[in-house]
Amino acid sequence: MQQHLILAGDIGGTKANVALFGVVGGKLAMLREQRYASTNYPGLNAILREFLGKDTPPILAAGFGIPGVVHDGRAKPTNLTWGVDENEIAQEFGIPQVSLLNDLAANAHGIAHLQASDFAPIQQGSPLAKGNRCVVSPGTGLGQAGLFWDGHKHQVWACEGGHADFAPRNDLEIALLEYLIKQFVHVSAERVASGMGMENIYKFLRDTGRGTELPAVQEEMTTSKPGAVITKYADSGECPMCAKTLDVFVSCLGAEAANMALKTMATGGVFLGGGVPVKLLHRIQSIAFMHAFTDKGRLSSLMESIPVLVILNDQAALLGAAHYALDKATANPK
Repeated sequence: MQQHLILAGDIGGTKANVALFGVVGGKLAMLREQRYASTNYPGLNAILREFLGKDTPPILAAGFGIPGVVHDGRAKPTNLTWGVDENEIAQEFGIPQVSLLNDLAANAHGIAHLQASDFAPIQQGSPLAKGNRCVVSPGTGLGQAGLFWDGHKHQVWACEGGHADFAPRNDLEIALLEYLIKQFVHVSAERVASGMGMENIYKFLRDTGRGTELPAVQEEMTTSKPGAVITKYADSGECPMCAKTLDVFVSCLGAEAANMALKTMATGGVFLGGGVPVKLLHRIQSIAFMHAFTDKGRLSSLMESIPVLVILNDQAALLGAAHYALDKATANPK
């Protein structure tokens, strides 16, 4: 008997994670996985061509998490030059059912398929916590998604909340907003609470005389990702301005995660996804993050009751996309 196969991908602005799953007893088992540098390819089809090769058996369904808006089976990934089309993938690779979904929606779908060890608790919250959930994922950009509790299960919905306005909360953040407005006109939360946000905060502190740039940091930034350099020198204690950058970043991320929680009434939990929270876990577990998260005036007690967790498993979105594809194939067999 031929095994059913599910193709899935977590496609980001920096990397694309692609995997092939077998369906065993109605459940998924990963057969193989490969990561690709997204910008090294002219499109997703080229990545899939390389991944699948010439001898892959027929595939039952495919699902891909894409950063950005998905509309009518098409998407233009944020921070990439190429687009993705369900029909083009289906036709080239002979896959009966191909689904595109927002990458944070894929991440949200994946939560249900993770183990307790795949999460790092930041705030325990109420032991009776239930209801809606939300995911906030700072990476190349700032992804967000909601999970509506319908009384039986969580229903996932995507959004582009990371592109909503950045809301400063003190004099320093007001000055940061004024600095960024001169460059971007519209300053979204993503400009501050994401990978690019670290660099923006660093430059703000440097250019406004709120810190001194070390020659070693300046030189290393010419060949390495600014966020990685900032984190390295902050953790080593060599660069006070790098440490200050991360302090501001973590506080802004905490406030934005709380904003999303309030807008979605996420009493069932806030989940921080993406690579940044994992790399900055010890800082997110600090008082600064939780102070920013709970500092919501008359609703501070509500914020203190919400569980906050960091997703440690970087395959959450990949698993979510795969299960989404399997569920659609099972519900709508072709």
